[in-house]
Amino acid sequence: MNETALTRVRIVLVEPAGPLNVGSVARVMKNMSLNQLFLVKPHCDRLGEEARLMAVHGIDVLEKSQVVDTIPQALQGCHRIIATTGRSLSLPTHLETPRNALPWLLTDDLNTALIFGPEDRGLNNEELSYAQRFVCIPANSDYSSLNLAQAVAVCSYELYQVAQNPLENTSNPSFDPAAFEALEGYYQHLEAVLLKIGYLYPHTAKARLEKFRRLYNKANLTTEEVALLRGILRQVDWACQDFSSKNK
Repeated sequence: MNETALTRVRIVLVEPAGPLNVGSVARVMKNMSLNQLFLVKPHCDRLGEEARLMAVHGIDVLEKSQVVDTIPQALQGCHRIIATTGRSLSLPTHLETPRNALPWLLTDDLNTALIFGPEDRGLNNEELSYAQRFVCIPANSDYSSLNLAQAVAVCSYELYQVAQNPLENTSNPSFDPAAFEALEGYYQHLEAVLLKIGYLYPHTAKARLEKFRRLYNKANLTTEEVALLRGILRQVDWACQDFSSKNK
């Protein structure tokens, strides 16, 4: 494993508000050989004077950064996704330390992403549901909240250390994890079918689907497995249509 693995990791900032933070993130990314920065609906000028001042020699990371409207757009093409959180989740989700979880992003030569939430609130449950694993940075319980740029710095450092250490290659060429867009297509299909058969109702669909996302994200589905699940949904669709036609 080496620094080339770091080039496949996306740092995704959701609705960043401070240009100084964005510039500082670009700088530490440059320090740690990370170069893919995605900004979801930023509330600041990523190329303005304040951001450039803090970026120092990481200005090229700022200039190459991509601005998108939604988290799914930032995650297109990714196979492994980790979200960061600084709070106790209402979800029954296991929180890991950066040191334990982040090496997972650097194995198997896959495109991966690490998501950070807005400075004022962090990621909400809906935003967290796009990730397969969750990281919380251990800190003093009297004051555990880290600045956005500081959180990115801690995680970037851990990624860089993994890339530098001569660890045994843990890649598995036969493993073909499903891409983010394949999973999203399945979740949309699942919602449509479950609404059709009356398992879901429009007013509860969102909350129920978050639970299904957590279930499947923990399974780390392969491309073949997603295709199998989509096949089941297509058969249910066909059976519903056949039943309706026979009862007209």
